[in-house]
Amino acid sequence: MFKFNFYTKILSIIIVLLIPVLILYVYSNQTTTGVLREELNQSNYNQLTFFQNQVNTNIEMISSWPHLLIHDPDVASFQAIFLKDKVLNLDGINLVKRIQTKLGLQESSSNWRTGLSIYSPSLGRVVSENGAGLYDQKKLNQLIKDGWQVSKKRSYGKDQFIFSLYTLSPFSSLGNPETANTIIKVEFDSSNIQDMLDRFKGDGRKEPFYYKKGVGVIYNRTANEELSGNLISKLEKMGLHEVDNLTVKIGEESYLVHAVLSQTTGWYLIDYMPLSDMMSPIYSSNRLFYITVVGSLLVGLIGAYLLHSQVQVPILQLVQAFRRLKDGDYAVRLSVRGSHEFAFLSSQFNLMVEQIQELFEKVYVEQLHVKEARLKQLQSQINPHFFYNCFSFITSMAKLRNHEAVVAMAHNLSRYYRYTTRQERDLVPLSEEVEFVQYYLNIQQMRMPRLTFSIVMSSQASSLLIPPLVVQPLVENAVLHGIEPQAEDGIIHILTERVGSYMYLIVDDNGLGLSREAITSLTSTLDKPVEEDHGYGLWNVHQRIRLHFGEDAGLEFSLSPLGGLRAVLKWSLSTEGEHANGLIEPSPNSNIVKTEGPDGSDITSR
Repeated sequence: MFKFNFYTKILSIIIVLLIPVLILYVYSNQTTTGVLREELNQSNYNQLTFFQNQVNTNIEMISSWPHLLIHDPDVASFQAIFLKDKVLNLDGINLVKRIQTKLGLQESSSNWRTGLSIYSPSLGRVVSENGAGLYDQKKLNQLIKDGWQVSKKRSYGKDQFIFSLYTLSPFSSLGNPETANTIIKVEFDSSNIQDMLDRFKGDGRKEPFYYKKGVGVIYNRTANEELSGNLISKLEKMGLHEVDNLTVKIGEESYLVHAVLSQTTGWYLIDYMPLSDMMSPIYSSNRLFYITVVGSLLVGLIGAYLLHSQVQVPILQLVQAFRRLKDGDYAVRLSVRGSHEFAFLSSQFNLMVEQIQELFEKVYVEQLHVKEARLKQLQSQINPHFFYNCFSFITSMAKLRNHEAVVAMAHNLSRYYRYTTRQERDLVPLSEEVEFVQYYLNIQQMRMPRLTFSIVMSSQASSLLIPPLVVQPLVENAVLHGIEPQAEDGIIHILTERVGSYMYLIVDDNGLGLSREAITSLTSTLDKPVEEDHGYGLWNVHQRIRLHFGEDAGLEFSLSPLGGLRAVLKWSLSTEGEHANGLIEPSPNSNIVKTEGPDGSDITSR
C-alpha cells in the first residue's frame, strides 16, 4: 500500500501548484491555435480568390477576342468572298495577309501563349498567324460546342491540356455550323496556367494545382505529383464544394487544404501545405513552456530532496540496512556523512556488522579447510587395482622372452604410475587426463588383445580443467565389469560433446551392461553416503565433480548405443564454471580422433 512520506508530500504540493498553470496554458494554447487557423484559412482563401480572378480575367479577355474580330472590316470582307475555284486572287491574298497581321497583334496583346484561327465555310479555308489552308468541315463540326472545350495530350511524358473556344457568326448558327459565315477559334495550352502556378507558389511552402474531376490535373512544375495524387483521392471521397477549408491526413502528416471553384472554367484551384509548417511557432512555444514547467518541477524536486535527504533518507537507509542484515547480507555498509547524529548511528552500525562478518568469515574458513581435507581424502582413495596384474603380465612375458611386450608394458605402466603418484594439482587439463586413460587402455589391451578403443575429443574440451583421476575410473569400470567377463570382442568409445552451456564426457562400451532398474539403483547410490559393498570409485568421481562444479555437475548412467553401459560426466561451462575451470590455450594436438586396434597399432586423424 502506498504511503505518503515527507518527500511524497512535498512533491504532491508542487504538482498541485503546477496543475492549474498547465490547464490554463492548454486552454490558452487551444484558443490561440483556433484563431490562427481561422486567420490562415481566411488569408489563404483571399490569396486563392485573387489568383483565381487573375486566371479568369485572362481567360475572359481571350474569350472576347472573337467578338472583336467578327466586327473587324477585313474579317467581314473575308467572310463575304465567294469563289468558284480554289485559288485566291491578288486581292484575296492581300486580305489574308492583313488578317494574319491582325491575328498576330491580337495574340501578342496577352502574355499568354495563344492561337487564333478564322474559318470561312464559304471558302473552305482557315487562316491563322502562321498560314492559311483548307480544312475539313465535317471534322470541324464535330469539335464545335458551346463554351470552353478541353482536350488532353502527352508532351514530354506529361499530360498537357488544350483549352479551345469556338465563336460563330451569326451566333444562331451554333447548332448548324455549315450555315455560319465565319467561325473563329481561340485556344491556349495549360503551360500558361502552369507559369502562373509557379509564380503563385512563391515561398515554396504552397503546392497549388488545378483539378477537374474526369478531366485531369494541372500541376505546378515543381509539384510533388505523388503526394498531390494521394490528396486528390482523399478529396474525391470527401467531396468538394465551391469553397473548402479542410484538414487532410496523409500517412503521418496532416495538411491544411484550401479549394476554390472557378465559375469560368469549372476547374478547382487547390492549395495545400503541411500543418506542421504553419504550427511550428506554436509548437516551439509549447516546447519552451513545457521545458520551463519541467525546469520548475526539477527545482522543486531538488528543494524537496535537500529537505528529505537530511532526515528521512538516513532513517530509511538504516531501516533497509537492518533488513538486509536480517536477510543474511553481511556486506551491507552505511555511508557516513557529516558529524550529526545519523553519522554516529551509521558508524556504530558499520562497526557492529564488521564484527559479525569477521565471526562468520572465521567459521567459513574452517568449513573450507574441512572441505579441502575431504577432497584430498577422496582423491587419495583412488588406487590402481590392476597394478599387481601388470607385474604378473611382465613376469609371464619375461619367461616367454617377449621383450617388446615387457618394454611396452613397463613404459605404459611407468607413465600411468607417474601420473597417479605425482598428482599435486587440484585441476588438470582434460587432454592430460585422457592421455592418462590412453596409457591405462594400452595396458588393458596388452592383457586382452580383443579390446579396441577410440577417443574423440574437441579442441575446446581438451583445454578445459577438471579434477584429476575422474575419467579413468569410468573406463576401468567399463573394462572390469563390462568387457572382461564376456568372451566377445570388446569396444570402448570415449568422446566429448557440448550441449548449450554444459560439457559432456561420454564413455560407451559393448559389455554386459545393466538393466534399467540396476541403472536407477546405481544412480541413486551416488548421492548417498558411501557403502562398502558398492565401492568408492564411481561415488568418489561423482562427489569430486560436484565439489568443484556445483550441484548441476555429476555422473549419470544410461544404456549405451553399443549395447553395454554409457557413463556420462557432466559439468557447466557458464561464466562461473569457466572461471573455475581456468581455460588454457588448446594444445596443438587438440580435436584428435585416436583409435587403437587389437594389435596395438594407432590410427590417428584430425
